[in-house]
Amino acid sequence: METDLQWIITRVDGKIASVSTGYKGAARVLAGIAKLPPAQADEITCRKISTEELFALSDALAWEDLHLYGTPFQLSVWKALFDLTHGAEPPRLLSYTQLAESIGKGPGVRAVAHAVGLNPAAVIVPCHLIIPKESLERLHALEEENGLFKWKTLYMVDQTVDYGEYALGAALKRRLIQIHMNR
Repeated sequence: METDLQWIITRVDGKIASVSTGYKGAARVLAGIAKLPPAQADEITCRKISTEELFALSDALAWEDLHLYGTPFQLSVWKALFDLTHGAEPPRLLSYTQLAESIGKGPGVRAVAHAVGLNPAAVIVPCHLIIPKESLERLHALEEENGLFKWKTLYMVDQTVDYGEYALGAALKRRLIQIHMNR
């Protein structure tokens, strides 16, 4: 696992409000809190942790352990993302279209994709597991062509699949997908 990368966890009153590799996440949280009455936030903390620690923390969390600032629509998208790795089923990749359909917003795929891009809690709310539809189709085709390779192997072997954009870079998105799918 990547040990060099440090993640900054911002908590508001003990609940996670953002996860990022820089202080921009904390700054967004603070900007949102600045608009609220003082009684709505008592304690704000930031702490750096490793990728390994972040995955372990994520495994132990429930949705109620998060304090994410967003619109009701954004929260519904982020909850659906959270459920990808915190539900009964193993983690899986979805296309933006599949995610939109799963929350009853099929025609609003662009709005869903925008909400995915605004995710404040990287890894914990696994936006990296959402990839372009064409890439998901390519992975399915590769699996059919190569009966020897299973999904977990394809994430590591095939470098031709474009997993799409990621605010923290395409290489990190690929690595986070590999970690999530091989746990």
